[in-house]
This record gives sequence, C-alpha cells and structure tokens, in this order.
Amino acid sequence: MSIDETLQQTFRLAIPEATLVGVACVLYLLATCKVVSRQLAGVVALAGLGAALILDRTLTFPTEMIPTVAPFLPSNLATAVRWIMCISSALLILFAWSETSGHRAAEYYGSLLIATAGVSLTASANDLIALFLALEMLSIPTYVLLFLHGKDVGRTNETMIKYFMLSIFSSGLALFGLSYLYGICGSTNIAVLNSVAPVAVLAEHHTTGLIALVFMLAGIGFRITAFPFHFYAPDVYQAGPSVTVAFLAFVPKVAGFVALIKLTSFAAISGTQVGPEFLRKALLVLWVLAVVTMFAGNFMALLQNNLRRLLAYSSVANAGYMLIGLATMPTLANQPTTSSTIPFILQTSGHEALLVYLVAYGLMTIGAFAILAYLNHSERPVHTIEDLAGLAKTNPLPAALLAVCVVSMIGLPLTAGFVGKVLLFANALNTSATVPMHDMLSVLAIIGAINAAIAAGYYLKVLVAMYLRTAIEPVRTSGARHLLVVGGICASLTVFFGLYPKPLFQFAHWAFGM
Repeated sequence: MSIDETLQQTFRLAIPEATLVGVACVLYLLATCKVVSRQLAGVVALAGLGAALILDRTLTFPTEMIPTVAPFLPSNLATAVRWIMCISSALLILFAWSETSGHRAAEYYGSLLIATAGVSLTASANDLIALFLALEMLSIPTYVLLFLHGKDVGRTNETMIKYFMLSIFSSGLALFGLSYLYGICGSTNIAVLNSVAPVAVLAEHHTTGLIALVFMLAGIGFRITAFPFHFYAPDVYQAGPSVTVAFLAFVPKVAGFVALIKLTSFAAISGTQVGPEFLRKALLVLWVLAVVTMFAGNFMALLQNNLRRLLAYSSVANAGYMLIGLATMPTLANQPTTSSTIPFILQTSGHEALLVYLVAYGLMTIGAFAILAYLNHSERPVHTIEDLAGLAKTNPLPAALLAVCVVSMIGLPLTAGFVGKVLLFANALNTSATVPMHDMLSVLAIIGAINAAIAAGYYLKVLVAMYLRTAIEPVRTSGARHLLVVGGICASLTVFFGLYPKPLFQFAHWAFGM
C-alpha cells in the first residue's frame, strides 16, 4: 500500500468515532428546540453508541497500512477501548436520565458522545499530534459536562473554572513533554518512536528522555488524578453533578493510562534493549509516583467524612495501584506466555493487568455513584458517612449494591477489584531478574498490599454505618429506578468477574495481542 492509500484508509478507522461526533451534532441541534424531551435525546444518544459498535463489528479495517505514515492504526487495543467506552457511556446516559431535562439533556449527551470519541481515538492514535488532539476531544466536552445541570450554580461554576484552569495547564505540560520526545526521536509517529527510542535514550540522551517522561507524566497525571496533580479532585467531586463526577472518576483515567501505555510502549516492546540507565531512572520515577500517590490518597481518605471527598481520594489511591501496572510493563517483555503449565495470572503482563483493573474500577465506581445518587433525596440528602446509618434496614437493596461496590474497592475475594489488585501485585512480584530495579518492583507490590489494607479502614466505615448503626432519620430515596438499574448492572458484573474472571483475562490478553 502506498503512502497516499495509507492516508486515505486512515479515515476508515475513524468512522465509528465520526458517527459519534455526527450524532452529537444532531443532539446539539435538538438542544435548540425547547420542546425536545430528555427521553428523545437519550434514545438518539444510545442509538449513536449502538451504531458505533455495529460499525466497529461490520467494517473491515485495512491491516496493510504503512505504520510509519498512518496517524491512526487498527489494533485490538483500539477496539477494546472503543467497546469499553461505548458501554460505559451507555451506563452514564442511563445514569443521567433523571438528572437532565429537555435541551440540557441533548447538550449533555452530545458532549458525552464527543468525549467517548476522544478516548476511542486516543487508543488508535499512531502520532503524537493525533494523540494530543484526541485527549483534547475528551477535555473540552468535560468543561460543558461540569457546567450543565448543576443544582448549586455558584459552586458548579467554581469547580468548572478550577477544572478548566488546571486542565489547560496540564495540557501545556503534556505538550511540552511531547515536544521533547519529538526532539529526541525526530518524528511524531509513534511507530517510529518505538523503533528509534531504544537507541535514542541510551546514555548520551537518557537525561532528555527523562525530562520528556516527567513532563508527560505531569500533564497526563492530571487526568489520572495522580499525586500531586490531584488537587482539583476533592472540590470537583464534592460540588459536581453526580453523573459527571462518575464520568470524571473513570473516563479520564482510561484515556490517560491508554496514552501512557502508547507513549511508553517501546519499553515493553524492547525490554532490556532500552538503555539500562534510562530504564532504571524511568522505573524509579514511576515507582516513586505510584508509592506517593497510593499513600497520599489513602491517608487523606482516612480523614474524610464526606462521601464524595472520600471517593475522590480513593480515586487518587486507585491511580497509584494502576501506576504499578505501568511500572511493570517491561518486566514480562521477554518471557514466554504460551506455556500451559504456567497459571494465567503469571502470564499476564503489566499493561494487561492495568486494563483488567481499569474495567473493575469503572464498574465499582460508576455503581457506587449511581447508588449514592439514588439515595440522595432533596429533603434528606446523603453527604456524609453518618447519613448512611441504618441503610441496610430501611433500604436493603441499595445497601447491598453499594456494599458490593465498596467491597470491590477494598479488594476482597469474589469481586472484580480483588482480581485486578492480585494481577497488579503479582506482576510486580513476578519480575525478570534482568530488569533494572527488580527488587524495588517486588517492594512496590508489598507497598500496594499495605495500602490496600489502609484503604480498608475508611471503606469499612461505610459498611459499618450501613449495617451496624441505627439511623436517627431514615434515608429517603430519590425514587429514580434507573439509578438502581445502573447500580445493579455494575454490582452484578463486579461479582460475576470476581467469581469467573477468565473472560476478563482473555479480553485483556486479546487487547494487547496485536
């Protein structure tokens, strides 16, 4: 295939995302009609997501494209992220069914579809410029999502401005880091970077490579809420609309970690061929960032009584767990993974474990916020842990669903959260002796387990309040049954993947198999 044909075929790869953007434009037009209902807007948005998935399965994407030319490339990872995002967005649309009305519903769903397209394009991007633009396709609609249907306009505007300013700053940092990466390798093409970077970051260039890594981590760290780039999270989580907070807790993490996987994939591809000095220092940066993020998130969460602020710091701690998967990406690069005598858990690489935990985290997080929104009555709001007292007696079903999500956050057996944590920690322990910082990565697994135990302290406070305390005033629900449906779906899948995780393992293995 020639260069011209490669560039022409690139547009076929973005047809599902173009469909989402097209449907979003239709929704924005509907928003100009004051008589439009949220039911109509929701049906149109769900139809757009369904169309994108149908196109993903029916279109034949070209595989003979020139990798060093194409700005987007087909891959299993791109398909996996597209499905994760479309299913998550469908849950979020159902989540927002009663929190939006009329033309605002159309605007909200349209912004959500554009953000979904942005995350999907992040996974298929094969160029630094395309990757940056895809990340901005997520950021810009997020400002609109934060502003729409906030009940406390003053606080909503304040959180939106705070998020906007920090987002712009983080984008500048990420772009500065990408410019250094371009300067080292002489190309913006990621396929070229993967082949040139192992040579370019040898001893004479490893300092410049580290500068690029630090700035990219700083810029993308905002999206994954890694310490110390998490300062917006507690205030935004506390004041933002429930469905938008659930969106912020999960979707930017998917985009951020997928982007980091693509930007650091040369280490996993090349393994020990990367300059040992650079790899050692790069792993040290990720090691420190993971440890500080886990401890900071968990210790700050221990001090919280407000449920949303608690979940905000929990989100920070979970970003630390996921960074363990990123730090262990190169550890299994040169090890065989096809032996039937080796347990599958030991054949799973760092980025596969990271994808498994991302799915588990999305289920338990969206589910928890949906149940909290269901319990939040205007005359009897649920803001603090004490507000959940006696919930199991007055509302046993939502209490059980919330308990499943919380137990998964703790990482107890029979939940998807347990499966994800075990995979991440097992990868850190099962490192090749040829990888720099082999011993330190094993210590990282132990630190992660310690932090999981610390996190149990504040999660158990929620369970104790629901099941072992008596309410002074019984919890009154909002009556929005669709929120129970969202919570039920998330809790059911959390238990299913906890009891039978093999499909999740296979999905992650397939996603990185091409």
